[in-house]
Amino acid sequence: MPDQFTKIGVVGAGSMGSGMAMLFAEHDLAVSLYDAKPDSIDALTTILADPHSGLEPALRSRLTGYKDLPAFMDSLGGKDADKLLVFSIPHGSAADIVLDQIAPFLMKGDVILDGGNEWYENTTRRQDALRPRGVAYLSMGVSGGYQAARRGPSISPSGDAAAVERVLPLLERVAAKDKKSGKPCVANVGPGASGHYVKMVHNGIEQGVLGIVCETWEVLYKCLDTDLDAIAGIYEGWVAEGELKGNFLFGIGADICRRHKEDGAPGHIVNEVQDKVVQDADDSEGTGFWTVMEAAERHVSAPTIASAHFFRIASADRAQRMQVVAALGQDLGAARKQHVDEAFREAFAEDLRLAAYCACLASYAQGMNLIARASEDEGWGVRLGTCVRIWREGCIIRSEAIADLLQPLYETEPGCLNTLMLQAVADEVRRTMPSLQRVVKHALEWNAHIPTLSASLEYFKYCGGKHLPTQFMEAELDYFGSHNYDMKSEGDGEVKKGKHHYEWKRA
Repeated sequence: MPDQFTKIGVVGAGSMGSGMAMLFAEHDLAVSLYDAKPDSIDALTTILADPHSGLEPALRSRLTGYKDLPAFMDSLGGKDADKLLVFSIPHGSAADIVLDQIAPFLMKGDVILDGGNEWYENTTRRQDALRPRGVAYLSMGVSGGYQAARRGPSISPSGDAAAVERVLPLLERVAAKDKKSGKPCVANVGPGASGHYVKMVHNGIEQGVLGIVCETWEVLYKCLDTDLDAIAGIYEGWVAEGELKGNFLFGIGADICRRHKEDGAPGHIVNEVQDKVVQDADDSEGTGFWTVMEAAERHVSAPTIASAHFFRIASADRAQRMQVVAALGQDLGAARKQHVDEAFREAFAEDLRLAAYCACLASYAQGMNLIARASEDEGWGVRLGTCVRIWREGCIIRSEAIADLLQPLYETEPGCLNTLMLQAVADEVRRTMPSLQRVVKHALEWNAHIPTLSASLEYFKYCGGKHLPTQFMEAELDYFGSHNYDMKSEGDGEVKKGKHHYEWKRA
């Protein structure tokens, strides 16, 4: 299908919006960029006017910033032209405010791509409100951060099928390309707000893997006293081949470990970074919280993702944490340096690599199970194999070896609701779980912080446990609440209240 649009309007001139605006301009579109904050447009204008900015003259000529909304909308062709808009603005009320402002300018045939990290129910509400007017409001997950927004992100659009088909050729041009197949990392994910849901879960998986990476870093750096440049070499080896081949987050971990202070000053930049993640606590980012909330709401076990989230939450209010440190004493929460020989160090590094991979499989499995459950609940028909395919490049959770494992399995079993039931995944967990067990054992002895790694280990244990101690929990629930239970002799049972009650003690 030929491209339907030659002009595009981007709302939001932050790092993501500006990057995408330049990306569209680089692909021969006339781009209008609007932001309610004049300073943001002034900053863009300064960059465009700077001959040393590194931007090609042709790109600069195709990109225009606007502070006036009517002028911005008029630049897209006015009421007689089908307009294509991209929102790159914070989640929540911001998009509603912008929609109210541009409503008088919208006409039948216009398409809005919401490229923010939006709560999917907000997207559904806006789709329903605009549909009677003939305006297509498309959910569009954009992954990869501001660098990918500039050079080619992974994109997950969804909504009205005809409208998605209209914009898909353009999105295929600007999306990241898979190095193996050459295919663009974009696909019509499905109807409604499924694109934002898939992006939300992508960020949940990302949250889990970020926890895994930082925990391996602490064990190497603080417990085994490994030099940062040496850790960079370890991570580079992991990413070059084997189970973590092409893993983006371990790859950038190597870059961070190698970054020395500038101008010859001693030390590394990372040692100046304060140990607090505030994205979740200050409400600037919602996707991690929503993933945890949705996992609980849809009854999908996701402890790797949840543990990483609560780890971040605990880190956020550092001032309060220092008061807890004073109350508990510094030793209680401090990782302890170990003295080990080189043979142990080498063997442990290999265990740590396999443990990290095993835990990454846990984060992926939990996220994919959530997408599968939501898709079934909502009738979206999201294909897990497609999700993995568009995550091969341009996104934060790209990991070549893991994608090579998962994508063909999901394509063969498109109705899969539990990734751990796929035999090839189960085989990988069985093979690498002993390494995860050894790492968790040593890390606990060394007092390292391993909430994500340990949660992943327990996840596999209780998901694969034939006889769980929850039978005792069920008995206690029946004791005090008359919640009933099923008998072991009656088979595997169903996800429904049991048929039996025992009068453990008369009321």
